[in-house]
Amino acid sequence: MIVNKNSQFAKKTSMVSGYAKALSHPARIAILRLLIKKNACICGDIVEELPLSQSTVSQHLKELKKAGLIKGDISGVKVCYCINELEWKKAQKMIQELFESYQSLTRCC
Repeated sequence: MIVNKNSQFAKKTSMVSGYAKALSHPARIAILRLLIKKNACICGDIVEELPLSQSTVSQHLKELKKAGLIKGDISGVKVCYCINELEWKKAQKMIQELFESYQSLTRCC
């Protein structure tokens, strides 16, 4: 029997991990920066702006959408993407809490 050990972690820990996974590739960071820079929904422009194929961009968009960091609306035959503001703020808060929880040690290895 296969046991998913991720379910043994707190929901908040799993959520931070999901955001970190979504942010773990340079192409995804580039996509997010593009969406932030444009501050609007972008359809086909993403492929034109990045040195990646359509299929590669689609895979990265899928991961970002899975993490909830972006959302996509269907407009005819195209899907337009933008930052999912509510999830973005939640991710920002959770990641910030993780980094702020560190207390400097006077001695460490």
